[in-house]
Amino acid sequence: MRRILFLSIALALQTAATTANAQETRVATEAIPSQPLDRALNALSRQTGLQFVYSAQAAGNPQTRAIPAGLPPEEVLEQLLDGTGLRYRYLNATTVTIEAETAEAVPAAAPPTTGTAPDGAASLQADVAPQELESIEVVGSYSRSLEQAVDIKRANIAFSDSIVATDVADFPEQNLSEALQRMPGVTIERNKGLGTRVNVRGLPSEFTHVSINDLATASGSGGRDVEFDIFASEIIQQVTVQKSPTAADEEGGIAGSVQISTARPFDYNGRKLVASAEGAYNSISEETDPKFSFLASDTWGDWGALVSYSKAQRTNRTDSTSGINFRPMSRFLEATGPRADQAAEVLERDAGVIVRNPLDRDETNRIIFQDKVGDRIYLNDQDKWGATASLQYKPSSNFSLTFDAMVGGYDTVEDEYDAAAYSASSRSTLDTIHEYDDTTLSKYGMVVLRDVSYTATQHEFLSKEFIKNTDYSQYSVAMDWKTGTWTIDALVGYSGAEKTSDFANLKHVAYAPSRTRWTGRSGETIPSADPASFDMYDSPERYLFEAYETTLEKVTDDKYAAEVNFAKSLDLAFLPALSSVQFGARYTDKSKERYYGALNIQGPGPGDSSWVNTRTLADSELRWVTDIVPGGSYRPKNLDWRQASNDYARRTFRYPGFVTPFDDGQYYRVDEEVASVYAMGNFHFDVGSVPVVANAGARFVDTSVLSSGFHQIQNPDGSSGYTDAPVSKKGSYSDLLPSLNMTAELSDGLLLRAAASETLMRPALTDIAYKRTASWNSFRFTDGNPDLKPTNAKQWEVGLEKYLQNGGLLAASYFWKEIEGVVRNELTGVVRNVEKLNANGTLDGYYDFDVYQPVNADGSYEVNGIELIAQLPLSMLHRSLEGFGINANYTLLDTSLTGESDLGIPTPPVGLADKTYNFTLYYENDRFDARVSYNYKDKYVEGIGYEMYPIWRDAYDQVDISIGYKLTDRVKISLKGINVTDNETTGYTMDPSFPTMYEFSGRRISLGLRADF
Repeated sequence: MRRILFLSIALALQTAATTANAQETRVATEAIPSQPLDRALNALSRQTGLQFVYSAQAAGNPQTRAIPAGLPPEEVLEQLLDGTGLRYRYLNATTVTIEAETAEAVPAAAPPTTGTAPDGAASLQADVAPQELESIEVVGSYSRSLEQAVDIKRANIAFSDSIVATDVADFPEQNLSEALQRMPGVTIERNKGLGTRVNVRGLPSEFTHVSINDLATASGSGGRDVEFDIFASEIIQQVTVQKSPTAADEEGGIAGSVQISTARPFDYNGRKLVASAEGAYNSISEETDPKFSFLASDTWGDWGALVSYSKAQRTNRTDSTSGINFRPMSRFLEATGPRADQAAEVLERDAGVIVRNPLDRDETNRIIFQDKVGDRIYLNDQDKWGATASLQYKPSSNFSLTFDAMVGGYDTVEDEYDAAAYSASSRSTLDTIHEYDDTTLSKYGMVVLRDVSYTATQHEFLSKEFIKNTDYSQYSVAMDWKTGTWTIDALVGYSGAEKTSDFANLKHVAYAPSRTRWTGRSGETIPSADPASFDMYDSPERYLFEAYETTLEKVTDDKYAAEVNFAKSLDLAFLPALSSVQFGARYTDKSKERYYGALNIQGPGPGDSSWVNTRTLADSELRWVTDIVPGGSYRPKNLDWRQASNDYARRTFRYPGFVTPFDDGQYYRVDEEVASVYAMGNFHFDVGSVPVVANAGARFVDTSVLSSGFHQIQNPDGSSGYTDAPVSKKGSYSDLLPSLNMTAELSDGLLLRAAASETLMRPALTDIAYKRTASWNSFRFTDGNPDLKPTNAKQWEVGLEKYLQNGGLLAASYFWKEIEGVVRNELTGVVRNVEKLNANGTLDGYYDFDVYQPVNADGSYEVNGIELIAQLPLSMLHRSLEGFGINANYTLLDTSLTGESDLGIPTPPVGLADKTYNFTLYYENDRFDARVSYNYKDKYVEGIGYEMYPIWRDAYDQVDISIGYKLTDRVKISLKGINVTDNETTGYTMDPSFPTMYEFSGRRISLGLRADF
């Protein structure tokens, strides 16, 4: 089989030691280990910027010996080719051919002193005769993208894993987070069938630092986590997840650092044009959604320009029974009057439970009833676009100046139609306990009421509309300059996002006796024996209008950054092991500003409440819910109901001139400034016959925070009531973060890698902010805490990596982290006699509200685990398997952390799954390719209900497929499927016999066409 390699610097590796002038000085690069010649040339290409054209079939692919770092490229080539019968020849300043010594005699010339240095996917230079080199360019190869990812992993001094353009863009992904889920140790959080946030090694998403083109990314979430669903994977060129930091990294991230790169014009040699289009069909919504993207790039002389654009629409329906959470009996027992007395009597009569002290929450919170059963249909319409632009000036291989821009928008409209029964209504109490469970959770002293009739359940029909618009933008200018033994690079940039969330809820309520119970997969509400009970799904005349609730939130998230780095190659007689040093500084200025308001409409005009308790659901325009949303019947149950559509609600209840006003008391702003400096050294030495490469350094980080907002104070004039008074507070902290990374090549292709570091993750800006959020149904306030400090971690990792021919890799590593200062919500006070109103403005009662704040928890906890990787072209096992391969990884975690349960119920950290693994089987030849991918995420805690009861998301697995066929060398048709087995999503509270969720999002099938020129 003929094999032609084009080796180039298409993927710029951010190694600590960068290259110096290839003509005049030695290069400060990683040592090139012994390996087949094609892979050695690939490594040299990345390190120097040279491009190699080489036919392995014509010239052979001999094994080379290890070459120490610090040699000029010509000396490296001479040592690589010594004894092979091959020679090198410069065609111009950046292109080198490797050919047999018996070829037509042309001297192995020294490199020319002038010329351009494109550093992208190589193709032939204009002065090279095609018949002499017999060269073609191979594009769109999945196996080649895996090989490039392995090359990046091998060359990086730190623990890392990567995916590159073909792998990112050519799999059935809906967004960038889903593209990342196939990387070792990376899992994603799913929301109604769509990947959203990214977890690295099972740690919470806010423990992961994310940057695009070396600039920390804003997504409008207000936290440190990035909402990856706003980014289209088609405009991304490369993603590296770095799991052990170096001192040069802006933030290490306790879980890791996701480094995203977009394309630049000199990534390609000359003109490049790619266009693709597809249609995707969702099995539940029965809608077909379009998506298209293109990339255009060209270079002329010293200049290059690139633009890319992607636009996609997605209409996805999700059917779900949910909201079936635990509710503590303190809800009824702490109520004043006969409701509490009746609850205590029924408990003793029907379950034999005697309540000793109704105000002792340690007792009453261990008696559980079902909070709510909701039957819900969601329809999510998304309109997403993203674009990048890059203008690059590169007069030589020693200097480049690049302007990068990335802009986009992510607009969603989600309609939720909810028929629910709220057992814990303020009017209700226990009537009859039909079934209770005092054994399943008896070790926690808990009794669960499985099947109960209630005196006045709050039955609800809710038509909810969520409109979210996110606009993001990022601009940066980067300079890379090599002069003599010095390398200087600098960056200035801006990253920002603005998110607007408009929420509305048309609420109709009917109070009546009913019976609510757990079923095998979820829960249900049915009529009780009380003659006043009714069929909640088919009695619209019983439901009274309560309110058309609206909220409006606007968040701006901005970050400015400036950075400069210096690297110098060294050749010290007294310390020959020190090959280079690097130092630099960075300054960032980040801010988050939030406006929020709420207003309920209760009549046809401002201040009018004439519709309350007079207008019924039957007075609205009603349709069967399965007709309002596209698709077929409701999947979890044999059930249908009539409801008012959100379109009708908006037209009917928003009177002319209505706006939701912002509330000054809900405003806050957080400003954060960070200045940091670092220094590190790169070492190359031998221990016996084993070459060792090490990087050691430290980063000093100084942070100042200003949090501003409003807080309620007693009216200063002595009158009753409260006033929102402006408040602000400053905070600061500093940290010294050392790091050490090293590799040792124990034998040919066998690499021992080790790392140790200290790192941090800053608290979310929303947690720092001055604000008070009320949860009226939970009887609690949540305050911000400007005094929060970062969460810190000490960590180390050791691993073995075996690099095989043709891009194969077997790797195993063990990692350990000690994390302290974890941010938790804790009870910090109580506000007595808080007035609580119903949605219609009537008095519900006066209650004591708990005040919770995020605090840095005392003590520390450990997380450790193992990570296994197998990436194997199966042709290495037998010739008949040519074209087949596997790409698999497995991560196993363990932790000493217990959760935040106020009842002391042990639980792992929120979001941490003990086991995750991915397996992809692929086949490809010159025309056809096929891939089947299976990913699995073990069960994990997704939240702590009422700060007491861990709510678990069940283990989830998914099968995705991709099939492609090249109609021509440049045009490819593909068929892709997401969740082809149509798996449901389920969850439970504490034990699977208490389900909380039974949800279907369907499968997604797409057909696409791609042209590459």
